[in-house]
Amino acid sequence: MTILIADDDTDDRMFMEKALRQSGYAHTIQFVEDGEDLMHYLLRQGRYTEQNAPWPDLLVLDLNMPRKNGFQALSEIKDDPKLRRLPVVVMTTSSADEDVIKTYNLGVNSFVTKPFNFNRLVEMVSALKTYWMDTVKLP
Repeated sequence: MTILIADDDTDDRMFMEKALRQSGYAHTIQFVEDGEDLMHYLLRQGRYTEQNAPWPDLLVLDLNMPRKNGFQALSEIKDDPKLRRLPVVVMTTSSADEDVIKTYNLGVNSFVTKPFNFNRLVEMVSALKTYWMDTVKLP
């Protein structure tokens, strides 16, 4: 199983990987740094091939990224018949109602606000891992 994390913040990527590992996730974690890189990854463009970019079982998407933000990337993913079945969890610092509504209108599967405490992040990531990797049947 592979989790793809799209987040431009180096520290957030490091904390997510640590939290996933601490929660017992032992599979592949891939990272991209912005929405354009994300779309290249998913569409197997540029430097991304099947050998170095395994197909993700789950995408964790930040909204605030350079070049192409999370809203734009989410819209493209859910509009593409080949990509739309990919489960997407938005994990962002925002808790604004308009962001929650907009992402659900675009087809996101879950919306969570990033916690500011590492222990809380581990709890959240553990719950996401349990739900998305152990409980639901993915396409």
